[in-house]
This record gives sequence, C-alpha cells and structure tokens, in this order.
Amino acid sequence: MGPLAARLARAGQRLRHADRDHPWVLDTTVVVLVFLMFCLPDLLHGGAGDGDGPHRFRVAFTRLPPAAMLLVQAGLVLPLLWRRRRPMTAFAAVAAVFVLQWSLGAALRADVALFVALYSLALHGRLRQLPWACAIMVAGMVLVAVRVSAVVSVWDALFFLLSTATGALALGLMIRMRRAQLAGLRERAARLERERDQRSRLAAATERARVAREMHDIVGHNLAVIITLADAGAYATDAAPERGKEALSLIGETGRTALDELRRVLGVLREAPDGPAEAAELSPQPGLTDIEALCDGVRGAGLDVVYRTVGDMDALDGGMQLTVYRIVQEALTNTLKHAGAGTRVRLSVVAEDTRLVVRVRDDGSAVDSRPRNEEGHGLVGMRERAALYGGTVSAGPASGGGWTVEVTLDLAPRAGGR
Repeated sequence: MGPLAARLARAGQRLRHADRDHPWVLDTTVVVLVFLMFCLPDLLHGGAGDGDGPHRFRVAFTRLPPAAMLLVQAGLVLPLLWRRRRPMTAFAAVAAVFVLQWSLGAALRADVALFVALYSLALHGRLRQLPWACAIMVAGMVLVAVRVSAVVSVWDALFFLLSTATGALALGLMIRMRRAQLAGLRERAARLERERDQRSRLAAATERARVAREMHDIVGHNLAVIITLADAGAYATDAAPERGKEALSLIGETGRTALDELRRVLGVLREAPDGPAEAAELSPQPGLTDIEALCDGVRGAGLDVVYRTVGDMDALDGGMQLTVYRIVQEALTNTLKHAGAGTRVRLSVVAEDTRLVVRVRDDGSAVDSRPRNEEGHGLVGMRERAALYGGTVSAGPASGGGWTVEVTLDLAPRAGGR
C-alpha cells in the first residue's frame, strides 16, 4: 500500500506540473469527455427524452433538430474551456443556455455541464460570487421541476436536483479548502526553512565572532608579551647575556602557550575530536585558576602585577571564568602595549552577593604614554563578553595618573538559566 500510494502521489505531482505548464490541455480534455459521455448519445438517439428509459414511461419533451441540438450542446459545453480562468463567466454562459433550453421544453444529457460549471466556480471563483450563482442555480432547478411536474412530483424533482447541485458546490468548496490548507502548510514549511537558515547563519556569525574574540585575545596578548620580551632581550644581549637567554626562554614558553590556546580555540571548528587524546588537547578553556600563570607571563615581560581575589571563585561557572580570564588578559595586554614594562598593575577580582567586579589599574609610569581612549577591538570584545552576563565595562584615565578598567558582571540567575 505504501509504494502504491507513493507512486500515485508522484503521478499526481507530475500531472499538476504538466497542467501548470499546459493548462489548456486539461480544460480541453474535460470538454471532450463531456461531449463523448453526454452529448454524443443525444446526437445518436435523438435526445434524453426519447426511448422508454429506466422509468418505463415517456415524457413529452420537445425534440430538437440535430443542428439545433448540436448548437445547444455547444453552448452548454464549450464555456467549460474557461471554467478555471473565468469561472463566473463560464457559469453564466452555461446557465443562460440551460434556461433557454428548458424554456423550449428540451432535455439534454449535456445539462450536466451546469453542475460542472458550478463546481468550478466554487473551486476557482470568488467566494462573493457564489450567492448569485446559487440563486441562478435554484431558479434553473425550479424551472426544470416545473417542466417535469406532469410525471414527477415537483418536490421530488427539486430534492434530487438541488441535492445534486449541493453536492457539486460542496465538492468544489471542500477541494478549495484542502488546497488552501496545503498551500498554507507549504508556505509555513518554507517560512520555517527560511527561519532555520537564518538561525543557522546567525549561529555561524555568532560563532565566528566568538572565535574572532578568542583569537584576538590569544594572539594579541601573547604577541605583545613576545614583542616586549624580544625588545628587552635585544637590549640585554650585550649588557647582560644571561638576561637575553632568559628572555628567549620566556619567548619560547609564551609561544608554546599561545599555540596550545590556539589549538583549543580552533578545535571548536571541527565537528568532533578524533579520539580521547585529542579531546583532552582541546579542553578545558582557561579559567580563574589560570590568571596567576597569566600574571607570571606579563611579569616576565616587565609588568609589576599584584593580583588578589575576594570571595568564592570556585562557585563561578566555566563560561564566566573564561569571560573574566579573557577580560583580564585583554586589560593586561593593553597595559603592556600602551604603558610598557616597569608599570605597576593592581588586579582584583571580587565576588559579591549578586555581582562580580574585575578591576585592573596601572600607574602609567612607562615612557610610552599614548592615550588609550580609542574604541578598539579589545575594548569592544570586553563589552561583548560582559554583555553575555548582563555586565558593564568602564575604562578611562585614573585619578592620579594611569589607567583603570572596571568590569561588573551579574551573578544573579537569569531567566532560562545559563
């Protein structure tokens, strides 16, 4: 049953495509079928009223000449060619010929065209035209019932005729509603597909932005440390060769650390790690426990960093710890680039009841005293990271000289959880 239904569905789809490409073929086919099934028997036998028929009596109908009969049949059937493009026009034309025919007292099997036209109007026409069509239909059925009242009760005739008309009307409306429902489902599916694509693109853009922030923080910080150490090593090569060797050692260590962090960040671009060993290489991301090692690195580059924490740091989730780490990393990198070696930095991370405050303040004692008030990628990255936790970032000159960066993150549970 399943394969048969699938084949029928495919055949129906091919027919719909063919009808959409060549609509006149189906309309012409309908006209030809109506002619062969209902017009040709009348032409061969002289009309629907001739012969004994299944009711064992003869109704005295007007017998039309073959030419007149063919002309009336054409008036009933040919308008069906426009039953889908101009359904009301086709129905009106068929109804006019139908009334004229029964006014003459002639009965033809081609009268079925009126029901086909009503069905087509219900399916393809404007709904506000249906009341007028129904009124015309009732008038035509009353006319037929009156003409056959000599042998059939008027009420019986009306019941049969109006039931047939109601069936044609109901069938057209049912198919119309079904098509509208299917069109709505297809539109909804297309809209959901567009929304899914948009969400995918948005997720990809968000992930690219996250990776870009990570790359900026990792590469920017470690390159700043390496450059500072390289400059110091070159300066100390002649005066204190052992300090030059120490600088080279720190450069190698910083480079290896940067490479490890880059591997972890770039690992998110892969679908899945190849095995447990690789998974161990790609995780975990740095947290608060790694800030001390970060401070040691910049101390080796010449910054005098004093680091303290207040509160329960272990209670913070991994995402917030990574956010704090990257913010501290960016702040220390900016201090190293703009204030230079020899600068004293006071770094504090304070966890209170509902917020976490990260404060980085330097004394600006370096020779390089360029202003740091431009809205660069680093400060933008800080704001984006803080915004993920309902936080704010303030950065600017400190009273008494130097520079202060203060970040406040929200520790209160958010709707939907984190």
